[in-house]
Amino acid sequence: MDVLSDVITAMRAGRPAASRARVSGPWCFRFDRYDGAGFHVLLRGTGWLVPEHGAPVPLDAGDVVLVPHGSAHVLSDSPGDRGAVPFDAAVDDPEGRTEFLCGKYRIDRGRTHPLLTELPDVVHLPRRLGRHPDLRAAVDLLAGETTGDRPGRDCVISGLLDLLLVYMMRAWFDEHPGTGWPRALHDSEVAAALRALHSDPAAPWRLEDLAAHVGVSRATLARRFTALTGQPPMAYLTWWRMITAAHLLRESDRPLPAIARQVGYGSPFAFAHAFKRHFGLPPGRYRAGTDTPQPDTATP
Repeated sequence: MDVLSDVITAMRAGRPAASRARVSGPWCFRFDRYDGAGFHVLLRGTGWLVPEHGAPVPLDAGDVVLVPHGSAHVLSDSPGDRGAVPFDAAVDDPEGRTEFLCGKYRIDRGRTHPLLTELPDVVHLPRRLGRHPDLRAAVDLLAGETTGDRPGRDCVISGLLDLLLVYMMRAWFDEHPGTGWPRALHDSEVAAALRALHSDPAAPWRLEDLAAHVGVSRATLARRFTALTGQPPMAYLTWWRMITAAHLLRESDRPLPAIARQVGYGSPFAFAHAFKRHFGLPPGRYRAGTDTPQPDTATP
């Protein structure tokens, strides 16, 4: 099981969206806080991303920016936000010398994985560094699709947006291999344990079973796993089971007993009790979406 793909699937809600704009003269666009993650690619020209908090980020042609927590920000031709108007009010100028691609992903914050929460408010991936060719290829393909009207365009754009999110997160992990979750995914034993738990969360895992599967002692696995992920292996398994169940409740029509079995519970009653303890409401009400879940504050 690919842990990153698994995590993105569990967090995502709905389909991603993207749009392309060309502008000229002074320009300044506001992006309000969003319940998800946003991104921008500067295709031509130069500009600035002005975050709600922190220093403005200069952008050159080819730069990619991920705003993983959906925080409010401004795209502008100068390092300020004065006179910013909503991006929806942008008027495309065919003669514009500045061109950018903007998109967003809906994310259920009740299912957010620490892989995402560890990211800074702004992830800037400059083209001038000359790295991450897979990210550049996805950007080029996406830019081409957003200007054409070829058959299958919507399907292609949706798939490319999924690729782009993976490549942006990969790129940041590659730039920060010695910290937190990037380090966990590069640690052979911890990564193997994560893959095992994600591959079969319904298995009756015990710490000794997981340690034997990985090939280290219980104490070693518990110490390294906790240090790199922020919680012990069995606590992570319980948390991941709840996140997986929440995703299945919202994104599928599988009956409750089937979901309970898929995440390692022998009876719907035991599963419902664990789910309510974690989210603060029973599975049926969570699936209906009539309440705002309150995840257990002990989770990441």
